[in-house]
Amino acid sequence: MRAVLTALTAWGVLAGSGVAAGATSDDTLRLGRAVRLAPGVQYREFDVVVARGTAHGHLLTVDLTDPRVAVDLLYPGAVGARAPVSRLADARAAVAAVNGDFFNITETQHPGVEATGAPVGPAIASGRHLKAAVPDGQRFGPALPPGTNTRDVIGVGVDRRARLDRLSLRGAALTADGALPLKGLNQYALPVNGIGAFTSRWGPTSRVRATCGTDTDRAAPCSTETYEVTVRHGRVTSVAQVPGRGGIARGTATLVGREEGARQLRKLHVGDRVRIGHDLVGHRPAPLRFAVGGFPIVRHDRPLDGLDTVTPAVRTSAGAGAGGRTLYLLALDGAPGRAGMTVRELADLMDRLGARDAVNLDGGGSSALVTRAPGSPGATVRNHPSGGAERPVPNAVGVFSRG
Repeated sequence: MRAVLTALTAWGVLAGSGVAAGATSDDTLRLGRAVRLAPGVQYREFDVVVARGTAHGHLLTVDLTDPRVAVDLLYPGAVGARAPVSRLADARAAVAAVNGDFFNITETQHPGVEATGAPVGPAIASGRHLKAAVPDGQRFGPALPPGTNTRDVIGVGVDRRARLDRLSLRGAALTADGALPLKGLNQYALPVNGIGAFTSRWGPTSRVRATCGTDTDRAAPCSTETYEVTVRHGRVTSVAQVPGRGGIARGTATLVGREEGARQLRKLHVGDRVRIGHDLVGHRPAPLRFAVGGFPIVRHDRPLDGLDTVTPAVRTSAGAGAGGRTLYLLALDGAPGRAGMTVRELADLMDRLGARDAVNLDGGGSSALVTRAPGSPGATVRNHPSGGAERPVPNAVGVFSRG
């Protein structure tokens, strides 16, 4: 009888988590015991058998119906900056966190140009719109599946529901001669012929990288036609032929233009009046209070077509289930001997766990999942980062719980 009850209990755990019935011996998911980290937040480990061996992973399940629970973007105080996930979690006393978006990690294609560390996609923290998405051809990470782009995000709305969305920049610089549309906000790459705005949230990192590459080729040379205009309290205070670096004060915005955008900015002079406005607009009615960039891999209970089925790697994912009332956060383990997963395998796994929609976040050496024990002064890294230690990253998904 005890053996029967044990078997039924194990089956119930798998079925309740959304794991598909009829799993075969070469496609088996084994979930460990769920541990309550805080009200509405559970952690567990798992093993999943793939063609190359057994992948080991770490899973957070967040109950967004619990009023004591909140989810927000963690970042190091500036868009163009990086820090380990554990440090980001400690700074905000998060009970758990996983790494977020892909980012501008290197600039080997442009010698002498500083890598910004800034993320690829849009970002919203505590309702504040931090940045917009770079052009598709300027992104880092695996190939995008058909129908997706860099504007795709996963987030939690003011309605406390997790969901996928697509955030587009809407903004302009209003001058005496008319409106100059904004094609960028605090992002490491601007569209060809575009104008982008940089605010105090960008940080002191150089803005030169914003004018390098093209919409389809990240490695293309930097533009030879650039211009920068600084606007403070509605008036132009300085101009420059090339983008600069250094912190931008509150109440100040710096406009950077390339090609036609630069030619338009050259019409402005010190003392001219300029009003700058911008917003990130989604496709859903409830505004997002938190959002992080990532490309969709599961949509409407179905893995997307065109996902990579060849390249295994350590991966991180976030997904929404139960009508957006449950958020799943997952990171694979990078310890030696552990198998990686292809993007398609990751999508299948998230689908089995119960995620109706899910995105692929940054992986490899960036994958990190941390938790904080009650009363502990610091977060504990639960997985083994594949590089041997945590990699500094631009943002993370932070989970908070009162009580």
